[in-house]
Amino acid sequence: MNLSHKEADLVFEIMRELASGHTSAELRLRVGSLLLRLFDAQYLASYVWDYDSRTFGQRIAINMDDANLANYERYFQFRDPITPTLQRRKWATCVSEIISRRRLERAEFFNDFLARDGLHYGINFYAYSGGRNIGDLRIWRSRRKEDFDRRDAEILDAVGAAFTQSLLNARLREAARSADLDVLARVERAGRRVGLTRRQKEVAVAVLLGGSDRAIADDLCISLPTVRSHIRALYQKFGVSSRMQFSRAVTS
Repeated sequence: MNLSHKEADLVFEIMRELASGHTSAELRLRVGSLLLRLFDAQYLASYVWDYDSRTFGQRIAINMDDANLANYERYFQFRDPITPTLQRRKWATCVSEIISRRRLERAEFFNDFLARDGLHYGINFYAYSGGRNIGDLRIWRSRRKEDFDRRDAEILDAVGAAFTQSLLNARLREAARSADLDVLARVERAGRRVGLTRRQKEVAVAVLLGGSDRAIADDLCISLPTVRSHIRALYQKFGVSSRMQFSRAVTS
């Protein structure tokens, strides 16, 4: 893909942010701000899908009204004609690819939510790891700009692969530091019961938090074969043969 000098500089800046060890919220905000510059866009919202409540939460936003976004979370996300389709796609998608302009502009969602903040042309990317949506990027331009095109989607896809990995790594770090104290406590108890090593406990936590073998290797700075060797050892100690069985054995 041919990039202008300005685009290349912004992509390199994005990659630096992705490697900087930010929290998931900081990562979405910093990368989102740079993506607005890269795509000459004005608005960004980013959420994390909650599988228990089946709602979007952990919002970060740029140039969007808090009250309007609160209305989205309370009302419009349940009457959203575009996001369910966009969320099922594991690649960057222009809004115009899944709904006609005429149909969108007739919708309550557009007139009473999007247009209130000036959002007219959109492109979305949903980050997936292990089949789970772990965060998204919703980028919008105003009416004064042109719609996004296939080249924009290809650039966002290229950035999105690294964004997904960095987002997963951030979630693993956050969980290891504080968030999933329950998981950590359960692994500690189970570890005493079956005699886990320190490294096996670290791998066990990452597995329970949904990390792929590759993500665990990257986050713990060990090789992929080493990760798989640790997982085999964990399965053997708990007498299981799958991640689901392992999760039940540790958390029961």
